[in-house]
Amino acid sequence: MNKATKSTVSTKLTKTVLFDWGNTLMIDFPDAQGKMCDWETVEEVSGAQALLAQLSKHHNIYIATNAADSSKGDIIRAFERVGLSQYIDGYFCKASIGLSKYDSGFYPAIIGKLDIEPQDVTMIGDALEKDIYPALEAGLQVVWLNTEEATADSKLPIVEIQNLTQLLGFINE
Repeated sequence: MNKATKSTVSTKLTKTVLFDWGNTLMIDFPDAQGKMCDWETVEEVSGAQALLAQLSKHHNIYIATNAADSSKGDIIRAFERVGLSQYIDGYFCKASIGLSKYDSGFYPAIIGKLDIEPQDVTMIGDALEKDIYPALEAGLQVVWLNTEEATADSKLPIVEIQNLTQLLGFINE
């Protein structure tokens, strides 16, 4: 189940959890144009609502997205359209913090705004280059949603899942 999991990796989620947006919680349709909140169809990733409903009972949930063309309000509207906004405590995007995920200061800026230690945050995302590796460099715990069956460096402390339902087993209540 967790191919990249090492025994030194925590198998419980921290109290504070960051989620990527596109293809982690909501489907990023490749042919759709413009801001997701304006797309004709918006859809949650399978299992997102059930996971967030359970997780939000004892965890703080934030969105950490690289969406460059969406404001915080646009992102909130997209989450409202699929019924996920009620579980989200806050949103971090390029428009709100002035940095993209490719900037080394992206995750440290979020940690600073949350006023917590990096190791007390878990980042969950689907992209190694944007979500996982930069979060690791910033000292966060990571969970890689690997739906494409790609491979990562097995020496890194990466918990790997293939679907969101698997995260229910990591919830530390």
